[in-house]
Amino acid sequence: MSEFSSSEKEILSKHFSNVEDSVFAIITPRQVDRGALMSRYSRSDKSMRKIFLDEFIQNENRGEEFYNRVLLEYGDDSVAELGEAQIAIEGLSNIAVKKIEDRRIGLSYLEKSSRYVTWDKKINGQYKFFREPDIMNSKYAEIYLESCNFDFEIYSRNIQPMISYIQEREPINNQKFKNNAGEEVSFTRLSSEDDIKSATRIYNATIKAKALDILRGILPASTLTNVGITGNGRAFEYLLTILHSSALEEERTLASKMHQELDTTIKSFVRRADDKYGKALQKYLIELKTTAINLNKKHIKPKKSNNFLVNLVDFESVKKAEEKIISAILYEQAQGMPYNDILGQVKKIGPTTRKKIIQSFTNLRQNRRHRPSRAFEMTEYTFDFLTNFGMFRDFHRHRVLTLERQLLTTNHGFCIPDEIISLGIKKDFEDCMYKSKQVFDIIHQKMPEQAQYVVNFAYNYPFFMRLNLREATHLIELRTVPQGHPDYRKVAQNMFKLIKKAHPSLGGIIKFVDLKEYKLERLEAEKKIEEKRKKLEN
Repeated sequence: MSEFSSSEKEILSKHFSNVEDSVFAIITPRQVDRGALMSRYSRSDKSMRKIFLDEFIQNENRGEEFYNRVLLEYGDDSVAELGEAQIAIEGLSNIAVKKIEDRRIGLSYLEKSSRYVTWDKKINGQYKFFREPDIMNSKYAEIYLESCNFDFEIYSRNIQPMISYIQEREPINNQKFKNNAGEEVSFTRLSSEDDIKSATRIYNATIKAKALDILRGILPASTLTNVGITGNGRAFEYLLTILHSSALEEERTLASKMHQELDTTIKSFVRRADDKYGKALQKYLIELKTTAINLNKKHIKPKKSNNFLVNLVDFESVKKAEEKIISAILYEQAQGMPYNDILGQVKKIGPTTRKKIIQSFTNLRQNRRHRPSRAFEMTEYTFDFLTNFGMFRDFHRHRVLTLERQLLTTNHGFCIPDEIISLGIKKDFEDCMYKSKQVFDIIHQKMPEQAQYVVNFAYNYPFFMRLNLREATHLIELRTVPQGHPDYRKVAQNMFKLIKKAHPSLGGIIKFVDLKEYKLERLEAEKKIEEKRKKLEN
């Protein structure tokens, strides 16, 4: 016999995907009710649909009331993860978007790509870069505008010449494409009109991506981008608190605007971001930063960085790392033995046997999506980087690790792609860099944080990263795929070599690293995209 009457079923069908099965989706339209139902569910012996009928259907504000009581009276933070929202931010700088994307847990991001989208278009006669309010209200406004506008002018006028140069260097007639029989042949041997159109589409997309990859170093950090964020209330609340405590007006303004919009969907979940509790946390975050600044001035003498790309600065001995990982591998099937006892026995295993055990798990991986087991999280590596800011933006997307970074600066030199020199625009490129440095040095004296906006993507940027072997495997294999940007491919390749040198046997688990170089990185990926497009059309 059904738990619900016919009239109750009719009501429930508007709020749940089914009214009888033990597995169902919650489709009630209000986000706050969905979250409140999930949370209330954990504190009742009733079924969820019964709770909805008894407690929610007659009270439109039931969800709000529940969260107000649980969140504010009892401080149960975990229930704030039950409310989700999606928010879009358009026209924020690359400084602000990186601050947002620093948040590691509970938020997912999709950001406008500098590889597929050009920044040469103007809005109301102005290039799309952030006019930083503190700078614009200061005596530095004119030189700031001159520097950013100059960057965009050089970038914009060289897009087509760079595309033409890459086309001449890698002509379409030298590339291979699939014909309608599925065979890889040169472009000149394609006969059908559809095959020629398809190959041309692949080639043009590849060439454009390559040209924009090369030129992106000219863009300044003030360049405006767009980002979409999906996340839960708890994560959004902390993000808002971070932004509210920022020294930059752009980020504080973003916090206010985001808070206002999130109030329309998950108000109860983000309420504490700027109340008395939120303000106390903001004060704490500001004090953390101030204390670190003061300690830095007291204990650290400024020193020019050496010209390095990536260094492995901290790791365990081979024996210790292998013993910990093997112990973790054996733990699950060890019939109730404590980890320490397993480790004690593993320590008696010789290096040859340890190597065989690790190799047996390496052999099991058939592709890069076959991730190593969690046992490979038992050893960690700390890498120190000095790479261009454009490359950092790609590595910054990896969040299952510890990453600390410094303020943007022009003090560590910049990277010049070979193609910039070959095209004959080295002087223009260097003029951008030198002008940016000149303006940065002037603004930095009074406004160190605001001065970041003028720094180009090509300038070198120091950061360090600590990650375990399992995550290193994912990062290195992903960032060395052929379609990857050449800058981060080189860095990921060096990371692999350093791990392999430090831990020869364990480094073998990074099985699908690509150490080759490619002239047209996107070509094979664009071919696969075209194949998928054709299947979709059919």
